[in-house]
Amino acid sequence: MAEKLEVKELSDVAVRFSGDSGDGMQLAGNIFSTVSATVGNSISTFPDYPADIRAPQGSLTGVSGFQVHIGAEQVYTPGDKCDVLVAMNAAALKTQYKYAKPGAAIIIDTDAFKASDLKKANFQTEDYLGEMGIDPDRVIACPISQMVKDCLADTGMDTKAIMKCRNMFALGLVCWLFDRDLDIAYNFLKEKFAKKAGVAEANIKVIQAGYDYGHNTHSSVSNVYRIETKNKVPGRYMDITGNKATAYGFIAAAEKAGLKLYLGSYPITPATDVLHELSKHKSLGVTTVQCEDEIAGCASSVGAAFAGALAVTSTSGPGICLKSEAMNLAVIMELPLVVLDVQRGGPATGLPTKSEQTDLLQALFGRNGESPMPVIAATSPTDCFDAAFAASKMALEHMTPVILMTDAYIANGSAAFKLPNLAEYPEINPPYVPEELKGTWTPYMRAENGTRYWAVPGREGFQHILGGLEKDNKTGAISTDPENHDLMTRLRQAKIDKIQVPDLEVLGDADDAELLIVGFGGTYGHLHAAMDEMRSKGKKVALAHFKYINPLPANTSDVLKKYKKVVVAEQNMGQLAGWLRMKVDGFVPYQFNQVKGQPFVVSELVEAFEEIINK
Repeated sequence: MAEKLEVKELSDVAVRFSGDSGDGMQLAGNIFSTVSATVGNSISTFPDYPADIRAPQGSLTGVSGFQVHIGAEQVYTPGDKCDVLVAMNAAALKTQYKYAKPGAAIIIDTDAFKASDLKKANFQTEDYLGEMGIDPDRVIACPISQMVKDCLADTGMDTKAIMKCRNMFALGLVCWLFDRDLDIAYNFLKEKFAKKAGVAEANIKVIQAGYDYGHNTHSSVSNVYRIETKNKVPGRYMDITGNKATAYGFIAAAEKAGLKLYLGSYPITPATDVLHELSKHKSLGVTTVQCEDEIAGCASSVGAAFAGALAVTSTSGPGICLKSEAMNLAVIMELPLVVLDVQRGGPATGLPTKSEQTDLLQALFGRNGESPMPVIAATSPTDCFDAAFAASKMALEHMTPVILMTDAYIANGSAAFKLPNLAEYPEINPPYVPEELKGTWTPYMRAENGTRYWAVPGREGFQHILGGLEKDNKTGAISTDPENHDLMTRLRQAKIDKIQVPDLEVLGDADDAELLIVGFGGTYGHLHAAMDEMRSKGKKVALAHFKYINPLPANTSDVLKKYKKVVVAEQNMGQLAGWLRMKVDGFVPYQFNQVKGQPFVVSELVEAFEEIINK
């Protein structure tokens, strides 16, 4: 009878699954994060895809990774390095070991470390552990491939189908290591493969085999670990990616406004999942159109906005370039439109599966003429829901296109999401033209806040024409009058300037910080974690993170000028810092800039910020 292991409680742990693109590492990671989120753990994930469509099997460039950080209390990042590394082949060990902590446990499939596999991974000897300086006592080496074949030998599945289940064996082993409930994983697989019961049962059988292997051979590791949730908030939770949360936020806004939701889009990494998700919800009044190109996607959404829908178009940086003319059409027509930019590495095709924050200045200025647009940047996978709702509300109530910026890191990453109560969200009230203006209304007549009234086609007495040529402020007719153009330009800008956004919140040592950290968008978690680590060392540090970038919060200048030292940290060459210098007189910050296509590393942030404090 197996000896009962001690169960040690941890505050947090990071696990990294890695293997070939076809090894199902994303699925294994998603299931493990779902299991953890369901029991109430805080989670943060980072899917790390290769840019190759399908690199040669076993090659260094084809390794796909998925890191999940689970914690008893709030975790803000996927972790700089992992406590457990799953390496399904030699190439995965070679490329991913740098992401493992010095004392990390390493799970490998010894069947994928044959001489040919080692050669593909550029190992020089067959002693691959010694070559990399890895202590064998930290390695859980098991013949996963052969054991999966044995497990499914009586199922009638062919070898190729059987090998696709290897990821589930590794998942089962990790679930044993962290005392996870397999029933949640089973339910996940039954739902995912609802139309393929045989596939679901095979995967369930393999997960159990991996779990049993860990239980029966526990001498290779010293303990089983459990991460208990410290602060449980009652409610229904799900593990949600940023892209899915964004889609749900749009649906919620349309429902709150009493409108149909229209998405005109063209597939592009990493934004396509929003199109995929929204296409599933026709029953909720959602219409999705996969257009022939980016321009058509945006132009069709402009048409949907004119027709009275909540109109959205989604893309990434290269698509924003192509959509700019149609976006400008929405500016001069003053129509509500949400433009979703899921940022990726650039320029050009750049790093299509990696994450950057390099589209900010394009979002602010990347159109001809004076073309003001509000810009909102979501801060986390779960915040994508609120950001999409806020962007929709802003567009509808102020009759303007709004750019919603996320990035590949938070769009593909996931977190535990408490399902919201829509009744707690604010009403959305578009400025429909009042009935009493029938007979005197003209297309550019404005409400008290400067917003153009919205006359939805079909209302008798409110027929009108809009277009890309400048219009007369009073009549709506085409006008080339210089004074009128100057007036209309100022009215369009004033409308954006009058939008009220929440004040900039300062976290940490708000009153007496030695250093104020400033960031925007998806870097929130890493900057927050860096602040927490520095404060734990006795440093006085605060964080001000921008979600609303145009217009800026009313207290922006007061906050930025309050501190002697301010550092703006962003994943570009200084775009937010430049925007803030432009808007806040006398603001000269320190800067921390990286453009690596990877999330910040908290330890690097701490080192850089401490150096600034010590100057």
